[in-house]
Amino acid sequence: MHDFIMSIFEFISELGYFGIALGLMVEVIPSEIVLSYGGFLVYKEKISFLGALISGVIGGTLAQLFLYWLGAYGGRPFLDRYGKYILIHKKHLDASEKWFDKYGTGVIFSARFIPVIRHAISIPAGIAKMPLSQFTLYTVGAMIPWTILFLLLGIELGDHWRNIEEYAKPFLYPIIMISVSCMLIYFLFVKFRSNKQSS
Repeated sequence: MHDFIMSIFEFISELGYFGIALGLMVEVIPSEIVLSYGGFLVYKEKISFLGALISGVIGGTLAQLFLYWLGAYGGRPFLDRYGKYILIHKKHLDASEKWFDKYGTGVIFSARFIPVIRHAISIPAGIAKMPLSQFTLYTVGAMIPWTILFLLLGIELGDHWRNIEEYAKPFLYPIIMISVSCMLIYFLFVKFRSNKQSS
């Protein structure tokens, strides 16, 4: 398994910017690891930071658009049956649908920073026929800081980029807490506005 993963990273290195985008689109390996490897390539001066950033944002956005379209045109029954083949399991769908129903479209931005939820949140957005332009805007808005963070961490770690999961923990916990807080604030705002309009 280790040899297979390392062969993927070698493939990404050979493809450069396209390799980073492709790695995020396919997401056989978690996005944070692919991006930290991208930071390592920047550290080695094989690619530029700006190019890696653009590639990461494009690749991550296209991956989520694919899930959005699966939700929009395949629906929940299709994903319950075939989702496992793209590493989306029923528990991911249940959790993401619950969050989307509770917090609405605003969850698309904040949920990108929360484990489990961030991988599948695009699917209920597609099922609910969330406007594509709004979905894309929120997704790109979330992908930019996510990509920058892990590229910088990969640069900082350099040759030790494989330790990204342990090194990133102190950064991720505050981000998760902030994201959850933002969703709660958004939910309360929407609820207050709805009550005000109904009265």
